[in-house]
Amino acid sequence: MTQFIAKKIAVVGMFLGLLWACSSNENTDSVTPTNPTNPTDQASSDRKAMLTNIADNIIIPSYANFKTKFDVMLAKSDAFATKPDKASLTDLRQAWVDAYTEWQKVELFDVGPAEQYTLRNFFNIYPTDVAGIEAYVAAGSGTFEVPASYPKQGFPAMDYMINGLGQTDDAIVARYTTAADAAKRVAYLKRLTGQMNDMFTKVYSEWTTGYRDTFVNCTALNAGCSTSKLVNGYVLHYERYIRSGKIGIPSGAMTNGTPAPEKVEAYYKKDLSLPLAKTAHQAFVDFFNGKSVKTGQEGPSLKTYLNGLGAKDSRTGTSLVDIVNAQFASSTQQLNSLKNNLYDEVKTNDAAVVQVYTEMQKAVRMLKVDMTTAMSITITYTDNDGD
Repeated sequence: MTQFIAKKIAVVGMFLGLLWACSSNENTDSVTPTNPTNPTDQASSDRKAMLTNIADNIIIPSYANFKTKFDVMLAKSDAFATKPDKASLTDLRQAWVDAYTEWQKVELFDVGPAEQYTLRNFFNIYPTDVAGIEAYVAAGSGTFEVPASYPKQGFPAMDYMINGLGQTDDAIVARYTTAADAAKRVAYLKRLTGQMNDMFTKVYSEWTTGYRDTFVNCTALNAGCSTSKLVNGYVLHYERYIRSGKIGIPSGAMTNGTPAPEKVEAYYKKDLSLPLAKTAHQAFVDFFNGKSVKTGQEGPSLKTYLNGLGAKDSRTGTSLVDIVNAQFASSTQQLNSLKNNLYDEVKTNDAAVVQVYTEMQKAVRMLKVDMTTAMSITITYTDNDGD
């Protein structure tokens, strides 16, 4: 995500991180309903089923899948650091692509431990800060814990380190072998992967050693409990990190029509930019519909919960779920019309990229207004770009 967005939410993110755990007095709606005809009891039961499916069949297995790809990337990075050559560089690049692609499927889980530790900030803030990275390399040190350091780490920083240091593979390998600062550059690459591993391990460990039960059992609708926090993080992810970060800012749709192709995701591996956006968008759609990562079958979800509430589109009066899924399909169709090199698309076919933003913006209104209203959830994050 772009740097100004990261700075915009840094303070809010730290504050929200303090609220991630649900206290025992927030679980008053989490019991099995004694009167199924009571709408409040039924809604609570529906939320419990939804949260259980999301935790057990989407979030935890998605994190497990990411860990598999991520561990391979860590191993290939260590191999390259031990023996930098073109073969190990090629292996590391492929592992980085695989892990970065899988990351798109978990970045939307901005709830609980991921929110507490602001995991996204350590993994995917872009465009990367090249000058800052080079300063850290030269110094042989530098904190990774403050907002100004977020664009100096994560997948975007690795993109620069393995794709952006030279025009050829030989030139890049030389930066790790014969250059005057080669040892420092190797050390920085190891710091990057070590930091990423430390942060992810914290989040994944908490999900698998206790937070899952906290998440599932906190079924009240207040701001400190799971449904509210989940929906806020979910809508925020679409609005700010898919619609804006991946499409709106590079295309210029959010900057008075001034394109900024250099702000695409995976800038140094430009043909990866659109595949990352498409993967993130599909993961978002699958989450809405409760698609199990393990079986591919749909289960209790935002979709079923909204249907249970009888949610309608505020403009047409038809099923909100049907309208939302139709809009997702329209955005997907527009994404599929683009070529993988999003940098070139912004430069030569920007009207089509802006159209993707326009379609996504329609979904933002449905999710942020109609969905949250139907669910009696208050949006707790702020934006100044309108809805």
